[in-house]
Amino acid sequence: MTHHIDRQTTLADQITLTGIGVHSGKPASITLVPADAGTGIVFQRTDVDGAAEMPANWKHVTQTSLQTVLGNPGENGMSTVEHLMAALSGMGVDNLIVEIDGPEMPIMDGSSSYFVDAIDQVGLKRLDRGRRYLKIKKAVRVDNGGAWCELRPYDGSHFDITIEFDTPLIGRQRFASDMNPDVFRTELSRARTFGNVKDVEQLWKMGFALGSSLENSVAISDDKVLNPEGTRWPDEFARHKALDAVGDLSLAGLPILGLYRSYKGGHKMNHSILVKLFEDKDAYEIVEAPAFREAGHAETVGLAVAAYGPDVS
Repeated sequence: MTHHIDRQTTLADQITLTGIGVHSGKPASITLVPADAGTGIVFQRTDVDGAAEMPANWKHVTQTSLQTVLGNPGENGMSTVEHLMAALSGMGVDNLIVEIDGPEMPIMDGSSSYFVDAIDQVGLKRLDRGRRYLKIKKAVRVDNGGAWCELRPYDGSHFDITIEFDTPLIGRQRFASDMNPDVFRTELSRARTFGNVKDVEQLWKMGFALGSSLENSVAISDDKVLNPEGTRWPDEFARHKALDAVGDLSLAGLPILGLYRSYKGGHKMNHSILVKLFEDKDAYEIVEAPAFREAGHAETVGLAVAAYGPDVS
């Protein structure tokens, strides 16, 4: 059996970040509050009296066009959760309450870097309960025209993301790597969302991208990057799609032990693969690392099939 992180985690202290919503253009503030083992990631609207908590779970995804939306943002839901979820998953944060003062997450610089920096600033607290994983036992696949995605068994966590755009500036790009906090921090967290300026007017009419700017997006026009600083990597576009995939797949409710591969994917396909996975109970199992009784015990433990599991199916 494979060896992985042993105990569940939360943040060592709470964090508040402020910005604007990329689609609404309105101010947005979140506070990341440490939570007990077994809580998972939970969103809590503070601007709506009596709003129920919204677990970060694939079952609550209501929209995947240009963003990932949980629930009804007009009630207790929120939109554009993928960049924060990517940071929490990529950095190994298992339990957290995300207090948010509106219906949309702050976009920050269009990547996960601000969230990662905040997590690094306060650090993680290890909790006295074994970490649970979702282990892929057999391949599942979703096809959509020429696009596809799949989950396969793998000894660890691996993302293999290929994109292809009909513009020489992007063309065909691929990002593939095992995923852990060091890789996420250095190779993915700073990859920004991107878009073509020719699409902006139509997006405005649809109520999207009202807060988009060169401060939080990579803007493309006539095969040129309009941002004065250019791109952060030549393949920043593929890296951002991989970042999105990390965030979207974290809505499985547990860290995934498996390989995720996609071609021309996006939020919709990332969600579809989770739906397909949980339709087949033979395709996965819950495994758990036993918590340590006290400090000083061995730091690496084997995983065992859990006698119970979270509400992930």
